[in-house]
Amino acid sequence: MSPLNRRLPAFLIAFLICIAASAATVETPPAHYGDWPQWRGPNRDSVSTETGLQADWLKSPPPLEWTAKDLGDGYSSISTQNGRIFTMGQHGDDQFVIALKQDDGKEIWSTKIGKGGGNGGYPGPRCVPAADGQFVYALGSEGDLACLDAAHGHIKWALNFKKDFGGRMMSGWGYSESPLVDGDRLICTPGGKDAAIVALDKLTGKTIWKCALPEAEKKEADDAAKSKKDAGDDAAKGKKGHGGRGNRGGQTGEGAGYASIVIGNGGGVRQYVQLMGRGLVGVRAEDGKFLWSYSRMANGTANIATPIVRGDYVFDSTSYDGGAALIKLSPTDDGGVKADEVYYLPAKKVQNHHGGMVLVGDYVYGGHGRQAGAPFCIEFLTGKEMWKKDHGPGTGSAAVAAADGKLYFRYENGTMALLDCTPDGYKELGTFQIPDVSKPSWPHPVIVGGRLYLREQDRLLCYKLK
Repeated sequence: MSPLNRRLPAFLIAFLICIAASAATVETPPAHYGDWPQWRGPNRDSVSTETGLQADWLKSPPPLEWTAKDLGDGYSSISTQNGRIFTMGQHGDDQFVIALKQDDGKEIWSTKIGKGGGNGGYPGPRCVPAADGQFVYALGSEGDLACLDAAHGHIKWALNFKKDFGGRMMSGWGYSESPLVDGDRLICTPGGKDAAIVALDKLTGKTIWKCALPEAEKKEADDAAKSKKDAGDDAAKGKKGHGGRGNRGGQTGEGAGYASIVIGNGGGVRQYVQLMGRGLVGVRAEDGKFLWSYSRMANGTANIATPIVRGDYVFDSTSYDGGAALIKLSPTDDGGVKADEVYYLPAKKVQNHHGGMVLVGDYVYGGHGRQAGAPFCIEFLTGKEMWKKDHGPGTGSAAVAAADGKLYFRYENGTMALLDCTPDGYKELGTFQIPDVSKPSWPHPVIVGGRLYLREQDRLLCYKLK
């Protein structure tokens, strides 16, 4: 008998043995896979801070680690936080927010938040839920906004953009915004006449402020006319827009667009920058006061790409002959902000349909062309073209992300491509095909925790990059 056994009573020894046995059967917590808590990541820029990733796919693509199934229809990508993945899907006419285990993709909970509409022939939600510790915030394509308990999926509060704010979209493909959590507020874009952008108390859903956009100024109308004139070959040929809608670049409409809000500090004022039906707008974060707008690169069909903000500068691009532009924000004497055009690129030079763009260093990378993703690189501050391809390794639009000095281009036909992220020239580092693609393969790729996540309709595929 050991000295310890001689000193302890038998019942206490038995108790300690039971505790040890119980501890041995407790499930080991999952490894920390990193947080990507909202649309386009922590900074809403689709630039991952991951390093040490597989540097090329020429000899072998990244291996598939697991696949989650039965998520429903839709085009939502994912967010991640505290070992959980959040996404959305549609089953029948109902739209759900879904939580999965990040280590194996198994479902934790699924909660209905509303109905789905026709969405111009592309059924299903588009939103990436915003994860904020205890709660998750998500938006259905018919404007159903919900706050859910992250652990169990219970709905804490819910609103509807159309019913509660008179919201409307600029065209008929359904709400696509991913809401923004900013401190104690939730910021989103109903697109209503009196509530174009709203700030809500994130714990209660109560309105803190609403922003009504003023009528477009004459300068915006002049810019729109000039943009239409400069739109290039497509406009001259009279091509129709996607879905039979023929609105050209420079023609804008009211209502929400298909982009999501980013935070900026241009002109020394903290503000929310958004691309809407009328074009780019800036709204003061403190009280929702309208600050500025810019419409030259907008179109009246679908303004989609989330703006890129750095310091006093805002860059964005649209398709349907919209083009691309960089504006500089400056303070005004009355404490406001004005927007001055630095450069405008006509659509024949740069037009990003959907899939977005990334700013890495001093250069913007993305896919060019309507229903196309021809890789391009331009200098951010000058608009100088560094390189541009006639077409990409896949077909259709390309959703773009960046990580570890590489670009991840995910094409509409399911081709996933790895490119070198450099202004020196185009270099392809390999491709692979996402299996069983039957609908447009649009959800944005997510690179976090050494893994590449690709949502593909009712499936989520997790590839190992380390």
